[in-house]
Amino acid sequence: MNKIDSIKENIQKAKKGNQIAFSFLLDTFWNDVYGFQLLRTKNENDAEDITIRTFSNAFDKIETYNEDFEFRTWLITISKNLHVDLIRKRKKNLLEEMDTHGDAVQRVLDETPTVEDQLITEQNLATLLQDIKKLKPHYQKVINLRYFNELSYADIARELDEPVNNIKVKLLRAKKLLAEIIKKK
Repeated sequence: MNKIDSIKENIQKAKKGNQIAFSFLLDTFWNDVYGFQLLRTKNENDAEDITIRTFSNAFDKIETYNEDFEFRTWLITISKNLHVDLIRKRKKNLLEEMDTHGDAVQRVLDETPTVEDQLITEQNLATLLQDIKKLKPHYQKVINLRYFNELSYADIARELDEPVNNIKVKLLRAKKLLAEIIKKK
């Protein structure tokens, strides 16, 4: 089987929720998307963050992928849109900060918690633990290792014997699912 057929087959499997297919697609296209973003952002943290969000968005909406187009092109388009959104958000935040303080902006935008992060941290611990138990076991595990054991991505990857990139996307997905559970209450 050639690489193109293998990619098409894994896209089909991913559309049916196959985690191994998601991992294959992540491993196959991570460097393309990350390299694209590194050239655009000239910042490793931003490039990595946008790449993780690209795969998370793509995997959430994989059923909308049109196979008339190249999968890599679809990912790059998602990635480009996320970068544009990030620039707009930062510009808006900078303008708001300058309006309210008039001083030089001293906020580190990279550390601004996401909506999901804010929801998760606002929850009572007991309630939060009950909500975490509603997640699939592999999502429970990455949440627990990251937030309760305070392990780094690299340590989690070693603990679970998975690539760091998979851990990042899995953690992003777990946070998104947990935020949805919390919002439903």
